[in-house]
Amino acid sequence: MIVIYGIKENLNPIKAKLSDVIHQSMQATLGMPEDKRIHRFIPMDKSDFYYPGGRSDNYTVIEINMMEGRQIETKKALIKSIFQNIENSLNISPVDIEITIKEQPKHCWGFRGITGDEVKDLKYEVNV
Repeated sequence: MIVIYGIKENLNPIKAKLSDVIHQSMQATLGMPEDKRIHRFIPMDKSDFYYPGGRSDNYTVIEINMMEGRQIETKKALIKSIFQNIENSLNISPVDIEITIKEQPKHCWGFRGITGDEVKDLKYEVNV
């Protein structure tokens, strides 16, 4: 699951394109299938969204929640791919993007009535 935060006036107009760009990186780097897009957008009032100096109102936070198992180099490649694709497709500078990967053990995920360590039919690899 991916959660994206930003100032609503800037985030709302680009939500669909940003979702496409992020998912393209997930597919290319992690091998995620097209139908595994789980994105949640949190458009915020500017008065509720504090961010570091040197950033513009395009500042966007992307939290990627995933089961543990990916190699460090794979996660770094994903982060760099997202930075590059956002800059190329949406003209938002990497300085205005913050990406955090949050990993949890497979047994801490629940979907389709089972836990992640019990699933046997994923259409993608976790240990990449």
